[in-house]
Amino acid sequence: MLESKRRPADQKTGAPTKRFIFVLLHNFTMLSFACAVEPLRIANRLAGKPLYEWRLAGEGGATVTCSNGAAFQLDMGLEELDRDDTVLVCGGIDVQEATTRQIVAWLRREARRGLTLGGLCTASYALAKAGLLDGKRATIHWENQDGFLEEFEDVKLTKSVFVIDGNRLSTAGGTASIDLMLKLIADEHGEDFANTVADQLIYSAIRTDQDTQRLSIPTRIGVRHPKLSQVIQMMETAIEEPISPSDLAEDVGMSTRQLERLFRRYLNRSPKRYYMELRLQKARNLLMQTDMSVINVALACGFASPSHFSKCYRAHYNTTPYRERGTQGKRLSI
Repeated sequence: MLESKRRPADQKTGAPTKRFIFVLLHNFTMLSFACAVEPLRIANRLAGKPLYEWRLAGEGGATVTCSNGAAFQLDMGLEELDRDDTVLVCGGIDVQEATTRQIVAWLRREARRGLTLGGLCTASYALAKAGLLDGKRATIHWENQDGFLEEFEDVKLTKSVFVIDGNRLSTAGGTASIDLMLKLIADEHGEDFANTVADQLIYSAIRTDQDTQRLSIPTRIGVRHPKLSQVIQMMETAIEEPISPSDLAEDVGMSTRQLERLFRRYLNRSPKRYYMELRLQKARNLLMQTDMSVINVALACGFASPSHFSKCYRAHYNTTPYRERGTQGKRLSI
């Protein structure tokens, strides 16, 4: 158990100790949780006084297990909190199942009382399910964005590593929690102090809410060719209505044959094959993360018929879309 007992306000400044309530959902991701707690601990040690405290909460108030199998003892259940508390919900795999009716009702109640609420890792899903991100900017891990966009149309989803929109916070998972916490620490105690905390973490490249979570296309594919990167970006943004190879080639100022040679040389596949793999990857995400019918998944990924979709899916994944969903279920994971 991680424990931080409530302490009085600092005697010199009279400033109250800021309290964070970490709501641990079943199968939450330890990395994003630890990356949120450690900056607070280090800030306290560097300041020599309790700037922050935290408690672990969860449904039932007993224990909860994270995705790597470690069990955590909780400090409290889903109780009414102080209005000045900041709630950070920690998600991980199977977040849809972990977002129970009790969790949703509790989040809505605390939101009505005016608390600041945030979602770490996949927990943006829990906040969105409670309707607390409608009309708000938010983020979630890139792997889960396809399913999130289909289910929560009123959320302004971004690709940022973290987002602060009023009293709603969200991160993309992993080490993005560090960036969010350093931002909060800087807002309260200055950038110099936050940078000192970062130094203690050996964290030399602090990201802002303007930084995106995925590597650039050239870094991701290991190829630095501007026209190839441009074509791949066009493909990634046009999954539902695929662009023909001839139009892609024309848009970057080359012939279709030149485009074919470019993909063969650097990626060892044709533009058509690469595009198909992108579409099938999105289809798999939607099958695993949403309740969309197979027909609607096919349409969302640019397939004119379920039979063609099923044939392509089987050829790539060695199973049908129907069996994929039946054997794996819906999973939001990191």
